[in-house]
Amino acid sequence: MSAIRAYLKGLVEEAKSPATSHLPLEALVPSPQPRRRFENLEALAESIREKGVLQPLLVRPLGDGRYAIVAGERRYRAAKMAGLAEVPVRVLDLSEKEARLLALVENLQREDLNPYEETLGVLDLLSEDLGKTREEVVSLLERMRKEKRGAAAQNVLGTPEAQRVEEVFQALGRMTWESFVQARLPLLGLPEDLRAALEEGTLPYTAALELKKVKDLEARAQLLEEAKGGLSLRELKARVREVLVKEKAPPPWHKEVASRLARLDPESLPPEKRQEVERYLKALLELLG
Repeated sequence: MSAIRAYLKGLVEEAKSPATSHLPLEALVPSPQPRRRFENLEALAESIREKGVLQPLLVRPLGDGRYAIVAGERRYRAAKMAGLAEVPVRVLDLSEKEARLLALVENLQREDLNPYEETLGVLDLLSEDLGKTREEVVSLLERMRKEKRGAAAQNVLGTPEAQRVEEVFQALGRMTWESFVQARLPLLGLPEDLRAALEEGTLPYTAALELKKVKDLEARAQLLEEAKGGLSLRELKARVREVLVKEKAPPPWHKEVASRLARLDPESLPPEKRQEVERYLKALLELLG
């Protein structure tokens, strides 16, 4: 097993250990994480009222009587809703980087992350491990893909960085880096309406990528509602193709203008109108040229 796979597995296994103590909620501090939406908190809060918090939160000491939540913010929020004063925790002696890695891995192991959150989580995990910005990681992945396809001699596939990328994806076991680049990186460029639907869980990421092709806002909004209403991906693709054909077709007035220009006789126009027409024609030629 590679060093990074062993390291990540060690963090996850340690996180599964029983609680070491209980801490008051006011001593806990949430930390940034991939999850952006916390759904069904009311149901979890009701379960906690009946059974308590069954899985301890993972925390790390901050040194001033407070503890940063490494994993378990959803349980923390639900416990507050349930009126609990304290929750079971497992205190882990982790560095800030180890805590971020564990939080990312722990979240990525869950099934309720939407594809957009998961994409950001994977990129942040790679960013943390490689010591690069998210943008630099995206650039590295795209260069790896180009070299893999033989589209360009990037000379990156044999580098230690590329090897660590492969090891991280093997450790996560969710997808290969190639499929991630092909199917998930395009989600970063989604317009706001599609990204919101994706984050809400009302639109599959495959449908979001298909709708991304439609630039007409009104047409896309209508197709988005149809996709939310249960339109199959096959039907959606057919509808998108119809819209794209219409987008590429010239407006009807193009032919009318071309027809009138073909019949135009400037000499027959009044002087002032002739000068104005010639001015517009000259501007049109410059624009087309």
